[in-house]
Amino acid sequence: MVTSEWVEAEVVIVVPDAIVEVLDLNGTGDHFHVRVIAASFDGVRPLQRQKPILDHFKQHIASGAVHALDLKCMTPEQAEIAGDTAFHPHGDGGGFFGIHIRRTDKE
Repeated sequence: MVTSEWVEAEVVIVVPDAIVEVLDLNGTGDHFHVRVIAASFDGVRPLQRQKPILDHFKQHIASGAVHALDLKCMTPEQAEIAGDTAFHPHGDGGGFFGIHIRRTDKE
């Protein structure tokens, strides 16, 4: 089973200056909300912030070790004003529409 700590360490490989917060959404080690805060994101478009991280995790998603990564990549300034929610892609129980849930303290 994948751990939040492992996800955090893997993100830091891709974005070394990042502050990374990982929430295991189900406690099952396969659905994660990942908040990545880095000054190096300044001036970088949102999808371009996520792409290197997703590319890094592609093999783990393909193998089934990680089923869902909700990435929220932002600058420190954006993090100061960001809402305190996480997106759960299967949170409604039906698997078709996700929901936003209140973030809890980092595990």
